[in-house]
Amino acid sequence: MEINLQVPGINITSLKEAPIHNASKVQPHGIIFVLAEPELTILQVSSNISTVFGISPENMLQKKLEEVLDPFQVDRIKAGLLEENLDFINPIKIWARRKGDEYLVFDGIFQRNADGFLILELEPAISQENIPFLSFYHLARASINQLEKTSTLGDFCQIIVKEVRKVTGFDRVMLYKFDDDGHGSVLAEEKLESMEPYLGLHFPESDIPKPARKLFTSNWIRLIPDATSQSAELFPILNPVNQRPLDLTNSILRSASPCHIQYLHNMGVGASLTISLMKDQKLWGLIACHHQSPKYVSYELRKACEFLGRVIFSEISTREETEDYGYRMKLTYIQSALVEYMSQEENFIDGLVKHQPNLLELANAKGAAVCFGGDCTMVGETPTEEELNFLVQWLKNNVEEEVFYSDSLPQIYPDAESFKNVASGLLAIPISKNNYVLWFRPEVIQTVNWGGDPNKAFEVNQSEGNIRLCPRKSFDLWKETVRLTSLPWKQVEIKAALELRKAIINIVLRQADELAQLAQDLERSNAELKKFAYVASHDLQEPLNQVANYVQLLEMRYLEQLDEDAKEFIGFTVEGVSLMQTLIDDVLAYSKVDMQAIEFEMTGVDTALDRALANLRGRISETGAAIAHDPLPTVMADSTQLMQLFQNLIGNAIKFRSEQPPEIHVGASRLEDAWLFSVRDNGIGIDPQFSDRIFVIFQRLHTRDEYQGTGMGLAICKKIVECHRGRIWVESQLGQGATFYFTIPLGGRDRERRNGRKPQNNLFSRGQ
Repeated sequence: MEINLQVPGINITSLKEAPIHNASKVQPHGIIFVLAEPELTILQVSSNISTVFGISPENMLQKKLEEVLDPFQVDRIKAGLLEENLDFINPIKIWARRKGDEYLVFDGIFQRNADGFLILELEPAISQENIPFLSFYHLARASINQLEKTSTLGDFCQIIVKEVRKVTGFDRVMLYKFDDDGHGSVLAEEKLESMEPYLGLHFPESDIPKPARKLFTSNWIRLIPDATSQSAELFPILNPVNQRPLDLTNSILRSASPCHIQYLHNMGVGASLTISLMKDQKLWGLIACHHQSPKYVSYELRKACEFLGRVIFSEISTREETEDYGYRMKLTYIQSALVEYMSQEENFIDGLVKHQPNLLELANAKGAAVCFGGDCTMVGETPTEEELNFLVQWLKNNVEEEVFYSDSLPQIYPDAESFKNVASGLLAIPISKNNYVLWFRPEVIQTVNWGGDPNKAFEVNQSEGNIRLCPRKSFDLWKETVRLTSLPWKQVEIKAALELRKAIINIVLRQADELAQLAQDLERSNAELKKFAYVASHDLQEPLNQVANYVQLLEMRYLEQLDEDAKEFIGFTVEGVSLMQTLIDDVLAYSKVDMQAIEFEMTGVDTALDRALANLRGRISETGAAIAHDPLPTVMADSTQLMQLFQNLIGNAIKFRSEQPPEIHVGASRLEDAWLFSVRDNGIGIDPQFSDRIFVIFQRLHTRDEYQGTGMGLAICKKIVECHRGRIWVESQLGQGATFYFTIPLGGRDRERRNGRKPQNNLFSRGQ
């Protein structure tokens, strides 16, 4: 959960995320030298240097380290600095002469910062002896033995805090885990009985803001031995080489920010020790040690605690993965099943939703959707298709990662509040630019126990022109009812979604390759068939003409010698040849529809209609047909094919007329993405059960004795419309006339203006 606090006129985020690694102040229990290699010339020192060496900071600058420390020690230091990894020499015991024969012993820790400067930090050595290895080994071994006897994550965490408190002697030791949004909660606690418990409480992100969390990932152990002490400034404040504040990211003496010091005071903390717990190179949590009074912990003991925490935490990580193992194996099985289903189905989406297990079970979701190619296939409880389209558009514009997940979607996508009951949680994977697989979880109202009011996590203090954050003063239990959130997504579920994404992309790419190859094969095959039909039909004309000519010549020459039967047989032959020629002409016309180079251009529909009526004027006059039309638009089309389309439809309306003179009306209306045309007549009508059959090549509903024709006219109409990426259908009842509808998509600027908008399914419902 994220707490958003706003103060008019003040950028709270900039205050919360102000850099703290270059404050140019150090804790006063130690001293710092900033050195230039290889001569180890002193560039900067902490201002408390005189308390140890009796030399002012000004007089320390530009001295060589061997002028301050014993030259023999410096020779050993220079030899150690040749090592690439400075951990091999840290800590190094350093003796510093104070006055006369009085010596102080320090733990010296070397580091090179991001700017390449060598930093030597000196802390007082409590003991000149290192912690015996065997003693520490037995301590770690005993702790791990206890871990092996426990069964739950909570027990593991409790053993860690118990052992760290035993080693360090702090009044309170807590194990604190971060959530994805930066706030955290106390999983385990070991403390004095008299202290107020923090176990189970949540703390807002501002308690450990982003800059502090970043430092914890670089510097895994952090000691503040006296929260009441006054910091010592570096001298000079700016580094004399680059004129910038010194980067103290990895410093063990870096002073804490004033806000954090005040935070410790408000909690009644006099000293703190913090150990970072890292998992997969990310900050998983902290071991936080608090003492009510100042308390110093030696460098060796701090490192021992860090190592102990890392060893034991590695066991926790292993236990977490072990606890997830059964669930992970289940998700792996579901993922394998889904991949198998997808590979078996023609449409991979069917493989995700039509079998068991299905898409829902891969992420333990209540709803899921596959938004692909402008359509959304939904399963379970999901937002509406319109809401999904807007959500996908938001994802496309705002998310670039391979996976997106949130258990509080309405907080980052406010429109989601309207469907919080089904989708307060979202897990999404992009398949391509506009295609997504989505999982949803409903709102789960929760009660969260906070350590103080998270809405008052800090105050803004303005005094003497300075603006700074001040932490809250109360850490009393504060209960909050959290809404607009779902159960969180587990990492194993997120990883399973990512693996599914890879599988879907592979399957989609493979199917695309197969479809491209199939389309290429079909195109080649269709081209060959069309060429064959054209050539065959053209070559058949000559022998048919010969048959007709010679039969008619035979009739003329031997007319006197033929009886009535012979004359009738010759008539049948000539009629058959004529029908065959008509069939051939229609086949040629059909094969030419998409063979010829179709030139789409802005075409006036009224012009194409007039040409068709001119070709039909004899039949119109003969039957007394009355033809009217609406104002007709200009469309992007092939003018010759559009003329042929109207000629065939109006010719059919005249042919299949009733006893009344034909009345034909050509209509036009504009839809969202197309023009809808209609040709309505008052003819004999069509039985609705044949509404699809009539568009099939050579299909007829009547004998040739009733109506002449080859059954090619409407097949040609269908092919012309499809070449224009439209649809054609009929609505009719026997004896009630017929209305043929066809669509032609909008062209030119009209189409560009509507580019990307999804067609409404109900536009063509009459043809379904």
